[in-house]
Amino acid sequence: MTITAADIRREVKEKNVTFLRLMFSDIAGTLKNVEIPATDEQLNKVLANKAMFDGSSIEGFVRINESDMFLHPDLDTWTVFPWGSENGAVAGLICDIYTAEGEPFAGDPRGNLKRALRHMEKVGFKSFNLGPEPEFFLFKLDEKGEATLEVNDRGGYFDLAPTDLADNTRREIVNVLTEMGFEVEASHHEVAVGQHEIDFKYADVLKACDNIQIFKLVVKTIARKHGLYATFMAKPKFGINGSGMHCNMSLFDYDGNNAFYDTEDPKGMQLSETAYYFLGGLMKHAYNYTAIMNPTVNSYKRLVPGYEAPVYIAWAGRNRSPLIRVPASRGMGTRLELRSVDPTATHITCICLSLLEAGLDGIENKIEAPAPVESNIYVMTEGERKEAGIRDLPSTLHNAVKALQEDEVVKAALGEHIFVNFVEAKKIEWSSYAAFVSQWEVDNYLDLY
Repeated sequence: MTITAADIRREVKEKNVTFLRLMFSDIAGTLKNVEIPATDEQLNKVLANKAMFDGSSIEGFVRINESDMFLHPDLDTWTVFPWGSENGAVAGLICDIYTAEGEPFAGDPRGNLKRALRHMEKVGFKSFNLGPEPEFFLFKLDEKGEATLEVNDRGGYFDLAPTDLADNTRREIVNVLTEMGFEVEASHHEVAVGQHEIDFKYADVLKACDNIQIFKLVVKTIARKHGLYATFMAKPKFGINGSGMHCNMSLFDYDGNNAFYDTEDPKGMQLSETAYYFLGGLMKHAYNYTAIMNPTVNSYKRLVPGYEAPVYIAWAGRNRSPLIRVPASRGMGTRLELRSVDPTATHITCICLSLLEAGLDGIENKIEAPAPVESNIYVMTEGERKEAGIRDLPSTLHNAVKALQEDEVVKAALGEHIFVNFVEAKKIEWSSYAAFVSQWEVDNYLDLY
C-alpha cells in the first residue's frame, strides 16, 4: 500500500504525533536518526526532501568540507511507534541520503541496493524477495542497568512450557511488531538457553531490509521494558550455539512467477535453470563475501564446527549442514537459504547487495553450481571434504577481509565508497583484536612458560 504525504499529515494530527525520527543507516549498519518536532513547518520541510544533517559526523560518510547532506524520506516506511507516547506519539521514516548537489550519496547502502535492483531489472527480473530469520539472546540487566551474561531462562528449542519471563517478552515483541504492520510468521525459543527467533513474512528486498532495522529497534526497546537486554552479537557465550540470521531468497519475473521454480527440472529438484545459475554465483563468491555476512571478530567464534553453524561451502536440499540449502517448499515458496549470515551483519542492505549481485553474476555468466552434498558434512573427515570439493569458510575476519578485496563482483556491488570504508574499518578492528591479550592466553600460558 502506497502512503502519501496527505496520509502522513492526517496521522500526525489523529495520533498526536509530536516528534519525527528521520532514520538512516551508516556504513556499518548502525541505525541513526535526526529527530525533529512534528510541527507543520518542519513536516513540510521533511516532505519536501529539505531536511538536512551533518554527514561529516557519521563515520565513513564525508569530510568536514562536504558535511551538508539531505534526507529523502521513503513515505512507504512511515510508522508510528507504539511506545513512549506520554508526551505525544513518536513516528519514523526511513530515508535515502543525498548530497548537497542533489545526487544520491555513494556511501548510502540503501541507495546502492536500489542501484543493484536496477541491474536486476535489466537482467529480466521484477523483484528480489528476502526472508531473514534473525536470532537473538535475552540477558538480565545488573543493578546499574548494564547487560550481563546471565540468562533468564532454561528453555530449549521450541519449548512450550512457560519457563521464564522471556516468553512474555517475546510475545510482546510480536504484538508490537504486528501493531506496526509486520506480518510475523513464527516466534520460538532457539537451541541455546536465552536464545530466541522471530521470523516475518517474505517481502521485497528493500522492505525486508527496512524491516530488519526496525525489528532490531523493537526487540531492544521491549526487552529493556521487561528488565532484559537483547543482543544480536553472534557468539556472546562460549559452549553454546551462537546466533544466526539465515537469509531465504528468490527472484520473481515480470509475470509474478517465482523464477526459481520449474516442475520440469531434469535433476528432480523442481528448480529452474535460473535458480541453478543463481546458486552457482552464490557458491562461486561465497568465500569472498563472507566478510559482509560475518563482519565482526566475534562472528568467527560462531563459525566453528560443533554448534550447527555452517562452515563448509557446499549446498544441498533439506540437509542443514552445508552453507546453502533448498527448503522443501516449492511453487511460489521456492527459495535458496544462505545459512552463514549472522545478525551482527547489521546492515542487511550490504548483505543483499552482495548476494543479489553474486547471483546475477551466476545468471549472466551461466555459472554452474557443483553437485549437491546430501550427507552430513559435520561428520566427514578433512580428506572426505577435500575429495568432495568442499572448501572451508574463512576462519578469521582477517582472512575474510583479504578475500573480499580480491572479488571484483562483490566490490562493485558495494560501490567504491562503501567498500573502501568497510575494509578500512575492519582492518582497524582486526588490528585491535590481534594486539589484545585474552584471559584464555593468560590461563593457558602464564604458568606453563
